[in-house]
Parts: sequence; structure tokens; C-alpha cells
Amino acid sequence: MSAPQPHLETLPRSVQLVLVLGLLALAAFPFFGSEFYQQMVTRMMILAIFAMSLDLLQGVTGLVSLGHAAFFGLGGYALALASSDSAAVSLWWSMPLAVAAAGLAALIIGFFVVRTRGIYFIMVTMAFAQMLFYLVFDNKEIKLFGDAALKLGGSDGVYIYFKPDAGFVDLENKRTFYYFVLACLLVVYAFLRRVLWSPFGRALAGIRVNEHRMRAVGYGSFGYKLTAFTLAGALAGLAGYLWGAQTGFVNPELMGFHMSAHAIMMVILGGMGNFAGAIVGAFAFEFMLELFKDLPTVGDFRIGKHWQLWMGLFIVGVVVFAPRGLLGLLSRLGARKGSGHE
Repeated sequence: MSAPQPHLETLPRSVQLVLVLGLLALAAFPFFGSEFYQQMVTRMMILAIFAMSLDLLQGVTGLVSLGHAAFFGLGGYALALASSDSAAVSLWWSMPLAVAAAGLAALIIGFFVVRTRGIYFIMVTMAFAQMLFYLVFDNKEIKLFGDAALKLGGSDGVYIYFKPDAGFVDLENKRTFYYFVLACLLVVYAFLRRVLWSPFGRALAGIRVNEHRMRAVGYGSFGYKLTAFTLAGALAGLAGYLWGAQTGFVNPELMGFHMSAHAIMMVILGGMGNFAGAIVGAFAFEFMLELFKDLPTVGDFRIGKHWQLWMGLFIVGVVVFAPRGLLGLLSRLGARKGSGHE
């Protein structure tokens, strides 16, 4: 069995050009796309932040988590609990609160789970996520003290009637909210790229390739993995906060296993270990999802009804023919084109 190898990190010029063109298209999209598609692209950008947060664990550190959606849901519920039915909550303290709540939960859970490895890590992360899922699913509210209570809504979820108040920025305007999410996406990407190339990020990559060797040369792998787990949870909480702000509704399904699997598929589809790949994977996954759901009916056979089958075949095809994801495939095609001109 071959040893783990570093993933794609340095983007070829051709791929960088494609990504820049994609960014320009995102910046111009609200002026050309309808409101429906504008909302859909906003959702894709939020999921791209979620995918990048998981890629820090899965692609960079080598920790495959089946419970990452727990922190995504916590970010959304933090916004719901901070909001009121009569007025919008301030963005400037509710968003840091949601990020901090998800990060704190990740720190506490991570203190236990990063002590495990392999399949045990996968199962323990899923177990903690399921505990949080059923805590919310089975309780309409949790009594604290006196008349104070956390209104969780149980299986029905909680409505968020107003988008957060950003002062001089009107987030109730869909175009303004679109650009706010785009700004968050770019900030998170720039931050994670900086982390990736920092000594801390290099240590995480070393732990993924050979943790025993890193420990032998003096690196405390537990502390590094716990920090990565906490940071990934906090960023997932940011994505959950934005999701709740956009949809105006959170429910326990945001913490469910399928959301964690959703994120894993996006990371694999785009290409692990490079955060641009997570963004590409999120957009490609959601685009193909909508495409397969809208497939026509041929005779008596409703093709779109079986979108899970077509989506599964698509994922399998990408894994088989592009094991480094869509970004790796694009990089390989660019390299072949460049060598063909020489």
C-alpha cells in the first residue's frame, strides 16, 4: 500500500486564470441572473465555506469527520436563539457569537475525538453529531433557570424572521446579502490559504502524511489536530450562521448525517487539500444536483425522480477518472495543453 502523498497545493497558471474568471462571473452575476438563481448561487457560496472548513480537516490534516454538520447546525441555531420575533439582531455580535459557539463545541468535542484515529475517529465524530442532533430534535425547549429557556423548536425547527442588522449595510436586500456572502467566502479562502502555507499548516500536512514521524521530531500532534478541529468547527459555524440568515429557518436536519456526507462529497468532488477545490466541488455538486432533479420524463419513466442514482454515478465517475477531483483534472488538462504547445 502506497504512503500518503501531498495533495495539489500550487495552482497552475491556467487554473488560476479559470478561478479568476469564475470570481469575476460571481461578482457580475446579480446584474444578469434572476432572483431565483441569485439565491441559488448564494446558497452555493455558503456551502463552499462549509466545504472549505471540512477540507481543513479532511484534505489538509487527514481527519475524516462524519459529524462536521453538527457545527454547521450550531451556527444556524446560535443565530435563531439570538434573534427575536420583533426586531433584527445585530450582525456585529451575533455572528462572532455563532462562530465562537461552534468553535467552543468543536474544542470540547475535539478534546475527546482527536485522541482516536482512523475508523474510530470517524465513528466518534458521528456519535457526537448524532447526540447533538437528537438533543435538538427531541426538545421543543430546554429550561435554564427561572423563566429562561432555549427555544429549539424540536423537529419543527425555528424561524428567523429578520436577517441580521449590519447597520449601514441592508442585508434584507438580496443583492446586498449576495455580496456579503461573497465577501465572507473570499475572506475565509484567503485566511485558510494563509493557514495552509504557515508553519502551522505545514505541520498539519506533515501529520497527515506521517503522524508518527512528526511526533518523533518533536511536534505535539494532539495540540495541532485539536486546533485544526476547533478552527474547522468555528468556520462551519460561520457557514451555518449565513445559511440561517439566508433561509430564515433552521431545523435539526442541518446537523444530520446527510449534511456531513454532503460536505464530504463536495470536498472529494472538487479535490482535497486545496481550498479552491472545495469551492469548485460545492458549486459543481449543487449544480449537478439541480440538473439531475430537473431531468425530464421519458414515457412513463420520471428520470428526475431518481436524481440520487444519477448523482451517485456522477460521483463514482469523478472518483474513478479524476481521483484528485475536478480541480486536479483541470490542472492536468492545463498541463497537457501547455506541453502540447512546447
